[in-house]
Amino acid sequence: MAKFYVQSGSFRTVVAAQSASKAALWGVHQVMQQVLPLETHPEPTASDDPKNVSRCGGERETPVAVLSARIRVDERGFDRHDATEMPTMEVVGQWNQMVTTLDRLERMLYQA
Repeated sequence: MAKFYVQSGSFRTVVAAQSASKAALWGVHQVMQQVLPLETHPEPTASDDPKNVSRCGGERETPVAVLSARIRVDERGFDRHDATEMPTMEVVGQWNQMVTTLDRLERMLYQA
């Protein structure tokens, strides 16, 4: 698998993937987990430290990655002018289809 540099908005990550589109999908997955955690019992992390609790409403003050309208993927590094670009909403749509399919499969497994 190749190493890809994925970036969009304030989000940057390096992932191993079979293709640029799969790397973009994995990047969207990482960002979406900030908003819609898919694990029912997440393991504690350093950000769960009580020192990260704000004074207003008890919310953590961890930075949240924000995606822009396009996702850029390249095998050579960030901020390259020749990076592959994809519409973010298209990749988010693919991510949604994947998560929906996995949810259906999980429900089928537990109904059997």
